[in-house]
Amino acid sequence: MSNVPGPPGAWGAPGPSRLPPGHVDVAALARLRARRPGAVAEAAARRRRRPLLGDSGRLMIIAADHPARGALRVGADPLAMADRADLLERLCLALSRPGVDGVLGTADVLEDLLLLGALEDKVVVGSMNRGGLAGAAFETDDRFTGYRAQDLAAASFDAGKLLLRVDYADPGPGSAATLLSAARAVDAMAAHRLPVFVEPFICRREADGRLRSDLSAAAVVRSITIASGLGGTSAYTWLKVPVTRDPEEMARVMAASTLPAVLLGGEVGDDQEGTYEKWRGALRLPTVQGLVAGRSLLYPADGDVAKAVDTAVGLL
Repeated sequence: MSNVPGPPGAWGAPGPSRLPPGHVDVAALARLRARRPGAVAEAAARRRRRPLLGDSGRLMIIAADHPARGALRVGADPLAMADRADLLERLCLALSRPGVDGVLGTADVLEDLLLLGALEDKVVVGSMNRGGLAGAAFETDDRFTGYRAQDLAAASFDAGKLLLRVDYADPGPGSAATLLSAARAVDAMAAHRLPVFVEPFICRREADGRLRSDLSAAAVVRSITIASGLGGTSAYTWLKVPVTRDPEEMARVMAASTLPAVLLGGEVGDDQEGTYEKWRGALRLPTVQGLVAGRSLLYPADGDVAKAVDTAVGLL
């Protein structure tokens, strides 16, 4: 990777938001974290903020909260996201592209990006529940092990995101506990007047024990109606919605709620152009305000992160 911001030379002193091209200096990041942990709060306090929606009225967010759930696979590589320096370089490159509004991540990733000066004038979305580890027997018991509403407010971040997977056959506490904690998180975010992106799925256990998301139109509609009704107010709730297996049904799916929504990018797979076409169609729907994509843009099949990001921005 190349053409990405490097870490500020002064480490903690105010500096430019974009620095000369260079690789992420992991040793410098580790030294700073060890010697000056307060630099994280200092960087957050001086970060230049912007409105959630800019002049275009659309959102393009890069997602990077997968590692905290142990979900490191991209395609055939089970540890594609395991190299933190490589991930940070890809993120810095993506965030530097025109039309990219911000990033979604857990504290470890977002704080690295803060220290790298890569979050100036960007929307910063904190990932809240990562306790449902990928492949675990307790995957639907998705505890809030990441950001709390008060953490996001203290860091002057712009929004939060929570994952809501509901398995109707789950005997508990799994899905039931997650529903309750998600509702309380919606309330807490609203109390701080912070938007929260709710990413709902109807899931089921397959014979191999894996948790699978149902992307049929009926299942996505049901998940949207459940997510829309969480908490004591929906004033600050956004939806983060996958494109259904049949993209022609997305209009009926998105008619299930008046809440603003962004599309979940998911993995592109082999048919990259086909995926982009599905996104393009869904982005025309009236409640859809933008796109949140991660692995599909950070780890494209051809390796060209800038091209993948620019193509996604063009769909908006």
